[in-house]
This record gives sequence, structure tokens and C-alpha cells, in this order.
Amino acid sequence: MTTPHQPGEPARGEEPFGSPTRPPAFVELPHQSTSPSEPSATADGVASAEAQSVAGRLATTVERLRREVWAAQAAADGRALLELAKGILIERLGFGPTEAARHLTALAERAGVPPLELAVDVINQAARDRLSEIATELVADSAALPERADARDRSSTAVRLRAAESGALAADDAQSVADSLLQHALAPLGASAVAVWAARADGSLTLAGSAGFSRAESARWCYIPPGVATVARQALTERGTQWFPSLTEADVPSIGRSEFPDGGRVAVPAGTGGRIHGVLEISWPAPLAPQPPQIVRQVEALAELCAHTLETQTPLAGPSPVGEPRALAASSELVHLAEGLHDPALVLVPHADDNGYLVDFRIDYVNGRFLDPAGRPRSAVNGALFLEAYPMAAGDSELFEQIERVYATGEPFRAQRMTLTALVEQVPLSAVADIHVSRHGSSLILIWRLENEAARLASLLQNAQRLGRIGGFEENLLTDEITWNSQLYALFGRPTYSSPVPVQELAAHAHPDDTVAIGRFLRTIVHHRRPASAAFRLQRPDGVTRHMRVVAEPVLDADKRLLAVRGAYQDISAQHWTEVALAVTRDQLAHTEQQAAERNRLALQLQHAIMPPTQAPLEIPQLQLAVRYRPAETDQLVGGDWYDAVVLPSKLVLLCVGDVAGHGIEAATSMVVLRNALRGLAVTGAGPAQLLSWLNIVAHHLTGAVTATAVCGLYDPSRRVLRWARAGHLPPVVVRGPEATPLPLVRGMLLGAVAEATYEEEEVSLEPGDTLLMYTDGLIERRDVSVEEALAQLLITARAQTPSLSHQLDRLLTYSRSDTDDDTCIVGIRVS
Repeated sequence: MTTPHQPGEPARGEEPFGSPTRPPAFVELPHQSTSPSEPSATADGVASAEAQSVAGRLATTVERLRREVWAAQAAADGRALLELAKGILIERLGFGPTEAARHLTALAERAGVPPLELAVDVINQAARDRLSEIATELVADSAALPERADARDRSSTAVRLRAAESGALAADDAQSVADSLLQHALAPLGASAVAVWAARADGSLTLAGSAGFSRAESARWCYIPPGVATVARQALTERGTQWFPSLTEADVPSIGRSEFPDGGRVAVPAGTGGRIHGVLEISWPAPLAPQPPQIVRQVEALAELCAHTLETQTPLAGPSPVGEPRALAASSELVHLAEGLHDPALVLVPHADDNGYLVDFRIDYVNGRFLDPAGRPRSAVNGALFLEAYPMAAGDSELFEQIERVYATGEPFRAQRMTLTALVEQVPLSAVADIHVSRHGSSLILIWRLENEAARLASLLQNAQRLGRIGGFEENLLTDEITWNSQLYALFGRPTYSSPVPVQELAAHAHPDDTVAIGRFLRTIVHHRRPASAAFRLQRPDGVTRHMRVVAEPVLDADKRLLAVRGAYQDISAQHWTEVALAVTRDQLAHTEQQAAERNRLALQLQHAIMPPTQAPLEIPQLQLAVRYRPAETDQLVGGDWYDAVVLPSKLVLLCVGDVAGHGIEAATSMVVLRNALRGLAVTGAGPAQLLSWLNIVAHHLTGAVTATAVCGLYDPSRRVLRWARAGHLPPVVVRGPEATPLPLVRGMLLGAVAEATYEEEEVSLEPGDTLLMYTDGLIERRDVSVEEALAQLLITARAQTPSLSHQLDRLLTYSRSDTDDDTCIVGIRVS
């Protein structure tokens, strides 16, 4: 049977809750006895040893007293929690103070837990607040995963949180809050240091309290100016918790970076009622792993504890909570400030709902220069809620969101040309204004400057004149008063304090060759009294000559008398030189086009002289022969297609078509060389394969290494047999009755590709009524289909029965679907 201890006192054999387990800073050093072999200590040495002994005893005493203070603080926190639990029992069960203390002790003995932990359980059950929820989640999480914490940690979770809360609420300043949070709640989480920052109205941050950092480091970071990017600044700007697994990887400066360079950081905004009073920044000595949601919510709850202290201790918080009237002194200062402004201004105070949440701002004062966008008087707006007076501010303009942000962070907001919309009898009326919102204490000042339409149009006109390099003038002919705008002085290269140039003296400042044009311009305006314009070269005082254009009109009175001349000058130098460059370019293009046309004309003449579109019929027994040549549709694409059909001395008929690669005069001349070479080689009596082999040598060596395709055939009328060979060309087509089929391909490389090449040849027997067609790719080639598909379409067209061979070739050209703008050659024979 153990003797129960009094509530609030530590049990025997146990450390008081929260007492530190830190080792002593040092131990007392004993006297060192001198060796017999050593000389005896002098008087100075004895005095030094005695001084060290006294200092050691003094340090030990200081350390013991510090431990006692810590223990006393922990005991005081525990007694506060016990007294709070006793008060709950008195209220809920109707006990007296003594009976409530006995009942709490008895319940603790029965449950087998210390009275302090039972007191915290009673507080959590009665409060049902955020801390109780977090403690319940942490205890449940630790119970489910016992490897994450030992039994002592699981049992003291709620006690630590309530002790931290008790210490923070009882603290007189933010420094005590920082010490309590680190000792009770954050050190068990592995945290090494904590900083409490207070947010100022100008956007700066002040170190209100810190624990775990060295004194020198806290002194260095006592103030952060506005706009400096730090860990705490990011939390204030983003208005949310910022987690940094490693401060080195984040590359953001902050307090204690030299002491914990690789440690993790957490920055949490500390705010109440929609307003952020500061930031709670927590430091870990090592990189921080991702934390469970329970820990995240615990850290955010600790930030709320800091906010209560900052709200009451920081001057920025103001003397009254959200939603209550301000102090008269503060109100008077803001009223005087608003009245001293030359723009419309509203003084806004926060307005909270019954639960203390910020929902709107009340218009507390409207200055004398107030000008409502909807034209309403001051009385219709003063005293109303901001969203009631301007409901559209929460819509597209996002003005209300910015006002909330200023109230929460203290950072002012500025915007140009923001649209303000007010609803008057359900009709939206909009105006454009420059906006400025700033926080002063617990109130805000909203200033707007409505855009002046006349000033806006004047600015627009000035910018248009600057971009168009235009300057305006007006000259009174009765008083000789001349008015120039600033842009015109710049165009004339004259200072603004110099005298303007009268329009009648314009010739003296222009090139002498432009005197006649300027005189005609002046006569039209002054004598004929009609608008006029003129182009001239202005010779400026700085020696620069600019091309100008002047446009003016006379100003007449009711009796048609000339009063003034007004107009504008425009610098057209860039346009002039652009026109000169375009004229030179047009001349060059015309010359180039003329040369190209002449070259194409010569190439066409050469091509048509050698290969006319049709050829005179050959007198060959039992054989009809016809040819067709269709040039390209454009004269700029003179090609290298060619054909030949001639009766050789051996009575054999030479039939061939070919296509030289490329276009232009070079392709046409190469085509002439190959065609004439093949005709000359054919008189030797060689076969088609041998003729193509010789023609390959000609193409490779004697024509500048051109390449070409060709198909060559020798037809024997007596035997009705065709011997043929090909050099990379499409095969001939035989039409027999209702069928059209291409001849089987034989091996043969295109001409000119290699120095020597061999070619295969085949024989095909023709029957009476058969038609043989040789053609170039210009007849069938298309960009959107393959060669096989195009050849299949040709076979369909060739099957049609026609009265003569000429009609059949014409039909092939008519129904050709080629779209490559290439030349086309067709050679056809029909056996009769």
C-alpha cells in the first residue's frame, strides 16, 4: 500500500514532470597533489588552485539552482493542470475542492496512472478541443505501431501537449512561450530549436522569442526587413505551413543555419480570426522525413498558442479582438489620416461571425473626397459591410481576397487599373481605378483613384504621337502666337525653350530642292484656304536630315477670314528609306525575272525544236505510230523529258523515252545530248541493252555526270517482236483487247549513276490489234499516292477502246491525274 502523494507534487523516487535530464555542465575538479620529486607549490599556485575550487563550487551551485527552477516550473505546470481537472470535477459532479482532489487521486490509483495524466484525460474529455483531438490521434497511432514509441512516450503525449498549452497561456512574453513549447512539446518530437516571429505592419518580421539557438545567433536575426526571402517569410506570404526537409536543399536563409546547416525546418503562420500575427519556426538538427498528419496538426495547434501571445503582447495586434470597436485614439488617428488624403479613402475594421471567424469588413469611415464608382453618397456607404456595399469585389476583381491578405499578413497591396463594380438596383456599374490597401493596427485603409477619362485620352494621344513620330502645332496668324507640343520639338531637334518655327518660314529649314513643294503647300493653305500636305527634307540644327511630311488646314471665322493654321508634322524617314529599299529590290527582282524568262524561253525553243508536241507519221507497213509531248504547265519548269521514234537502216524501228533529272536549261541541253547520242549509237545495229550501256558511259563522262532514266526498244515489223531494255524507268504497257498490263521488269540501273553498268533485255511478241505504250513519269506521278497506285490508274484508263492510236494518246493526256507539273512524253505503236 503506497502512501498517496499530494496533487501537484512528484511521486517519491520519480523526477518531477518536465524536469530536465541534462548532464551538469561540469564536475568539480579535485586538488592535484604534488609529487615528492616536484618542487613544492608556490603561494601563487596555491591561490590559483583555491580560486579554481571556489569557481567550481559556484558553478555547481548555479547548475543545481537552475535544475531546481526548471523542476519548479514543471511542478507549477502540473499543479495548474491538476487544479483545472479539479475544477471540472467540481462543476460536473458537484464536489467540493477537497472531495474533488481525493476523487482524482482515487481514480488515478485505480487506473494505475499518475494523477497528472488522469487530470489531462479529464481536461481532454471536457474540452473536446483541437489539442484533445491531436492527443487522441497520437496515442492511438502509437498504440497501433508500438515500435514508433515506448510506453512512457505513449502515456505522456497528452500531458506534454497540455503542459505546453498551460505554459504558453501563462507566459508573459513570447520568449517564455518559445521555452515552454520546446521543452514540453517539440523536444520530444526531435526538434532542437524554435523561433517565434512577430509580423509588423510594414511586412517586416521581428524575433519575439527563441529557444535552442545561441545568443549570438538570436541577436543576428532579431529583425528581418520587408521583402527579404526567408523560411518564415515564405510561410507569411503563402499563408500556409511550409515544410523543408533540408535547409541546404531549400537554399533559403534563416536563423540558425550555421548551427544546423542540414537540419529540417517547418514554418507555420500563427494567426487568429483570419489575421496572421506572426510565424512559428521549428528547427531539427538533421534532415526531416515526411511527418504523419497527426504531427502536422500538432505543430499547427502549437502555432495557434503562439498567436494568442502575439495578439496580446505585440503592438500590432491592437487593444481589441476582431469584431469589437477600436480604441478611440486609434480611430482618431486613422480618421485624420484618411481626411488628409486627396483621393477617396475608406477605413475598414474586421467583422467576425458568432464563432469568431472573419467574414467581412465594416466601412468605419469615409473621407470627404469619397467618390463612389456608382455615384452613391457617403451616407449610403458609411457603416455598411464592405461586401454589402460592393458585392462584386469578391468576384472577378479579387479585391476582397487582397484585402483579407493585407489584414492577415500586414503587407500592403497596390494595383493599377483595377475594375471596381458596384450594383445599383441590380445594374452593374463599373469604373477603373488605382487601388492601395494598407494595415494600421487592427484596421485597414482602402484608397482608390478613379481614372480621369480626359487625362487617359490625353495620355493615349501622347503615346500615339510618340509611337507614330507625329508632332502637332497651331499658329495664330493674327497674334503670331505659335503652339508646339513636346514631340514636335524633338522631331525638329530643338530644345523646348527655343522659339517654334513659323510655318511661313519652313522653307528656310528645308532642303533647297524642296522650296517649290513648300511654296505650293503654303499657297494652298493661305491663299486658297484649303487643307494641304507636302513632303520635304528637314535640315535640323544638329546636322541631321530627316524626311518629313506636313499636313495642315486653315481655321476660318464666320466671315471666311483666315485666323490660324493648325496641323501636324510626321517623321517619315523610316518609310522613305523603306520605299527606296523596296524600289531597289523591285528593280533587282525585275532584272532577275527578265533573265530567268529569257533562259526559259531559250530552253523551250531548244526543247520544242528537237521534240515538237507531235511528230509526222512514219510510213511503216502494218504499224501505226504516234507520239505526244506535253510541256510543264509553268514556263519556269523546263524539264528533261525526251522521246524518239525513227526507222533505222536495218528496217528496225527505234522507240525510246527518257527523263533527265532536274529542270532548266541544264536539263534541256543534257536531254539533247542523250537523245542524239542514242540515235547515233542505234545505227551500229546493237541491241537495246548494249545501247543503254553505251548511253550510260555518255551520261557519266560526257554530260557533267547527269543522271537520267530511259526505256529503249527495237521493233521488228516483219516478226512483230519487240526487244527492249530499261534504265530505272517505268515499264512499257501492252494493251490487248480489254486488258492492259505492264511488261515484266528487267534489271537496269539509271543512266549516269556509275561509270559502267550492264542491262538486261527481253523480247515480247505482239499480235495484230495490240498497242504498246512508252511514257515518262509526268503522265502518272502524284504527290499523295504511290507509284503502284498511279500505274494501276493508268492501266484502267488505257483499257478504253478508241477509234485510233492518236485518240488513245490524247485520252491518256486528258485523264492524267498527275500533279507534279512535270513534262510528259508518250510513244505508242499499234500493230495492224
